[in-house]
Amino acid sequence: MGQLKPSQVLSKAYRQVSIETEDFNHFKDALRTLLLTVSDGQREETQKGHLRNFLSDTFYKPYYMAPEEDIDLAVRLDKTSKSNIGLLIEVKSTTNKNEMISVGNLNRKALQELLLYYLRERISKKNSDIKYLIATNVYEYFIFDAQEFEQKFYQNKKLKKEFQDFEDGRKTSRKTDFFYSEIASSFIEEVADSLDYTYFDIRSYAKYLGENTASKKLIELYKVFSDVHLLKLPFQNDSNSLNKRFYAELLHIIGIEEKKENNKIVIVRKAVGRRNEASLLENTINQLDAEDCLRKVPNIAIYGSTQEERLFNVAMELCITWINRILFLKLLEAQMLKYHNGEQCYKFLSIQKIRDFDDLNTLFFQVLARNVHQRTASILKDFEFVPYLNSSLFEVTELESNTIKINSLSQRSELPLFTNSVLINRKEKQQFNSLPTLNYLFAFLDAYNFASEGSEEVQEEAKTLINASVLGLIFEKINGHKDGSVFTPGFITMYMCREAVANSVLTKFNNFYNWNCTSVTDLYNKIDDILQANQLINSITICDPAVGSGHFLVSALNELIRLKYELGILVDSEGKRIKKSDYTLSIENDELIVTDAENNLFEYNPLNEESRRIQETLFKEKKIIIENCLFGVDINPNSVKICRLRLWIELLKNAYYTAESDYKQLETLPNIDINIKCGNSLLHRFDLTDSIKSVLKETGISIGQYRNAVNKYKNAQDKAEKWELDSIIAEIKSKLTTEIGAKDPKKLRLNKRRAELVNLLAPQLFEMSKKEQKDWQKRVDAVKKEIAELESYFEEINSNKIYLGAFEWRIEFPEVLDADGNFIGFDCVIGNPPYIQLQSMGTDADVLERMKYKTYVRTGDIYCLFYEQGMNLLKPNGCLCYITSNKWMRAGYGKELRQYFIAKTNPVLLIDFAGIKIFDAATVETNILIAKKESYTQNTLACIISNTDDLNKLSVLVQQQAVECRFASSDSWVILSPIEQSIKQKIDTIGTPLKDWNINIYRGVLTGYNDAFIISTEKRNEILANCQTEDERTRTAELIRPILRGRDIKRYAYNWAGLYLIATFPSRHYDIEMYPAVKQYLLTFGIEKLEQTGKAYIVNGEKIKARKKTNNKWFEIQDSISYWEDFSKPKIVWGEISDKSKFAFDFLGEYIPEATTFYLNGEYIEYLLTALNSSVSEWLFSKTGTTTGVGTIRWKKYTIEQLIVAKPNYEQQKEHLAAFENLKAGKMSISDFKDFSNKLMYKIYELTNEEICAIENLYN
Repeated sequence: MGQLKPSQVLSKAYRQVSIETEDFNHFKDALRTLLLTVSDGQREETQKGHLRNFLSDTFYKPYYMAPEEDIDLAVRLDKTSKSNIGLLIEVKSTTNKNEMISVGNLNRKALQELLLYYLRERISKKNSDIKYLIATNVYEYFIFDAQEFEQKFYQNKKLKKEFQDFEDGRKTSRKTDFFYSEIASSFIEEVADSLDYTYFDIRSYAKYLGENTASKKLIELYKVFSDVHLLKLPFQNDSNSLNKRFYAELLHIIGIEEKKENNKIVIVRKAVGRRNEASLLENTINQLDAEDCLRKVPNIAIYGSTQEERLFNVAMELCITWINRILFLKLLEAQMLKYHNGEQCYKFLSIQKIRDFDDLNTLFFQVLARNVHQRTASILKDFEFVPYLNSSLFEVTELESNTIKINSLSQRSELPLFTNSVLINRKEKQQFNSLPTLNYLFAFLDAYNFASEGSEEVQEEAKTLINASVLGLIFEKINGHKDGSVFTPGFITMYMCREAVANSVLTKFNNFYNWNCTSVTDLYNKIDDILQANQLINSITICDPAVGSGHFLVSALNELIRLKYELGILVDSEGKRIKKSDYTLSIENDELIVTDAENNLFEYNPLNEESRRIQETLFKEKKIIIENCLFGVDINPNSVKICRLRLWIELLKNAYYTAESDYKQLETLPNIDINIKCGNSLLHRFDLTDSIKSVLKETGISIGQYRNAVNKYKNAQDKAEKWELDSIIAEIKSKLTTEIGAKDPKKLRLNKRRAELVNLLAPQLFEMSKKEQKDWQKRVDAVKKEIAELESYFEEINSNKIYLGAFEWRIEFPEVLDADGNFIGFDCVIGNPPYIQLQSMGTDADVLERMKYKTYVRTGDIYCLFYEQGMNLLKPNGCLCYITSNKWMRAGYGKELRQYFIAKTNPVLLIDFAGIKIFDAATVETNILIAKKESYTQNTLACIISNTDDLNKLSVLVQQQAVECRFASSDSWVILSPIEQSIKQKIDTIGTPLKDWNINIYRGVLTGYNDAFIISTEKRNEILANCQTEDERTRTAELIRPILRGRDIKRYAYNWAGLYLIATFPSRHYDIEMYPAVKQYLLTFGIEKLEQTGKAYIVNGEKIKARKKTNNKWFEIQDSISYWEDFSKPKIVWGEISDKSKFAFDFLGEYIPEATTFYLNGEYIEYLLTALNSSVSEWLFSKTGTTTGVGTIRWKKYTIEQLIVAKPNYEQQKEHLAAFENLKAGKMSISDFKDFSNKLMYKIYELTNEEICAIENLYN
């Protein structure tokens, strides 16, 4: 591409952000000053000062900006000099034409200098935060994205070696001019024609400075110079970051707040002292309670077990329904105002038109849910321009029917303004301390811009843009209030959907035409039937089984439309193509953005025919894809509501005025709610493989009839037709459920066994022999046992509330059933399933265990089951794409899942985000896996993404860093480069897993109450002093043993903290009466706390919790510790969590390890200490160990047992022993012994110099 204009490099999403007039005028003044103060006769330093003043005066005052060493100007990422440099600027004087680069010649000194400074920062200082590099003569600007330098220069190994040799003095000269002429020049020459850069001359903008209206060109210049662009900061409508101010105030109006529980941020009802009866939630709870509404709610148990829990959850569901409607209407209002140039008659969501909750209820059900000709005269007068939407969003929900509607809310009280309310700082607005809730809500929403797309304009007061993507993050946070759900950043959903959708489209076309296309370009070159191609893409089915707010489905929707455009098959209603020469469709910031041939953002104009054509095409394409291709299920009813809302919002973005209404009425929305359903995706009664052919025959139902009813429902034109179709669909499903249930193999088996038992217990004509009697009794017992198990199974289904949400994939979506009712599956399953430890789910985990998932492990996580269920839901060759925790790759509980992937799937792509925090509110480390439902090809493309640089360009990073891996079934899945694979192969060949050595590995002691059982030296001395006899003192001294914690242990050494353990191991059966001083001390903590009953007590008004329930006595530690004798033996000890190898030797067996440590004893332990502390083992463990998510590794028993260590031969053992004795005797330092150990291990594994360098990470 080479030279680019500012409009080409600015993020299209950032271009949509408006600028405030005051800020824009200030920029114009600063630019005018710069142009007036710079002249050709000035010294270069003077001109640099003028440029620095301009940058500081406009955007960069909050940053540390100064010359640094040889760099003319460096902008750091915050106001301190210790933060990393983010922007490098090389400045030449306006007359220095020899050194300044030009459009015709980039290979001049200015760029050569930039390259040297970049390499010093990137390699020598390991700064990966550089965003842009600029070469300028104050008038002309050449701006290079640091990613260009990364790809063209940093990844050039030859250049890096040349640079390193230059820096280390291995070249003939150390002068920078030598680097410029002999090194930089040749490497720049190689890429000069392909190096992309932004170019502009500020002198060409001078003509716009005098204009009263804001020039589009000047707006672009403003944004190119901004810190948002040059430091790559998040902006208002950035889909990857939450708008915290909007979110916080919305929570306040609803009446809820965030709270940290078990390392998760959850949303809860405000604490009692902070509640306000005017908030939506408290108002709703009060009305529900006053009218005793909960008794009318069927299956109330699903809302909680206590009255308070149920009131909160029912009220939350109602509030979310109402807030959804209001936010949707705000988006609708913003669209209509935009379509009609801000004409105020199209503004309907205001306190002037909607005076109270009664009026709001009227708007919901008598305006939006009724066709214009069905509205009353008074409604038409007040809401003349509000369109009919035909959306189930504006129909009374079942919960509203059973409880209250919004018009039941009280309007007696006012709600105090949020502390940091957006209303407080609003210009020209009267200040209030509180407002009636509805007034507050409308004023709050009015303070933001809800246009689906912003505009490139300057506004007197530029309101923050709250578009659909930003709202999506808000929705995900609020809707996940129960389980601490986290939103998936836009760059993740965009990447996953791009890869998964492309894979599914390729599979669809290859299967249909028997092609072998491997890329979208291949498809583009082969497609010649546009109509057929559209039908094929419109038949693709994509499902998210944990759909949440619908983020993945929205991204998939945008991706399918973009892909149609890329394939050249995107056509209007008359079959005319949307040509690439006329328009560009791209996805940026998780939004589908259309620009014309002049790179102008598309805006719908109802009066322009071409504009109408594009808008109608986008609406109809979205409608077709949403109706035919997108499906979702979630256990949370609020998630389902929000997902439907987000899909309606996507349609609303492209709502258009119909020709039939003379362009006065908007096209109605389809009933897409039927594709998004509520249920537990992991729980079902009917197996996917069960045949229902006979059921269809017996009931007289055809799948065609079922599918036709669903299709008609989506486009029903009024409530009556919709209700009729809903009734038909419900009846079909009811019949199928009843008949399939009657043919349930378990039910048939139960009936068969009951009949058999009746026969067995019937009077016998002949007396049985002893053997016959014995066989008869054995059979009776077996049949009774089987009957009891089956009856228990059905009783569980009928009584356990978890089964209320069971989701029958077998019959819920007729779109994935063939004519005989066989489940054919989806083309693509995608999503971010929940991460919940099964152990924490109690009896719900028992129910899931009965579903017989192959990947079920009690110590595992629920996302493992979602992987398996996702594969079950796919058709053959279908594509699954999930982002989950990466623990399954290495953890013990992941063994079954790893085996499942190899046996049942073809993992084609694995991205491990090792050490990167992807989710804003969770520390979990994640991975993306794309797997196909086909046999494993023994080849998986895999890569590790270990820094956050330009994650928005994930496709490029994967392309650059991915390696081919072949994963074994049960071993840890480790992603290694070719050189690392060579090292690992040598270790595997020569070494032996520690589990196969003659050693024992144990965890340290868990007391259950460290404050009581782990004591200081002073407390030990005090207890010993309280002993009454010398015998008691001797016994007690033996009982109280020194203890080591994980934090005390270093490599080869430990710093004992002077702590002791009262080692009352249950397996030793101590009599506490023999230790009166210890008993006296322990009882000072209160026996209620020490008991091992798990009970709770109230002592002196304080709630006291006993230790976990065991069979141990109150004075004993929690662990039984049958291996207590091993504590006195020589052993290796280490902490569970550490950033590197830290193994120490307890030579004399003096110390007892505490619960945060592990220890090892057995054969070869002196050698094992050396091996475990070596660079080889540290490198291997960094690749195979499990991580904590915060930059450290868990050195647990399971992972240590898997560690492969080579056994030394006789000579090596002899050499090691001599060195080890010197270390013990103090004749060798730890540092020298470490060097010896590493060299010994390199020799044992026969590593090459290149492999040793890879381990020691000599090169970046």
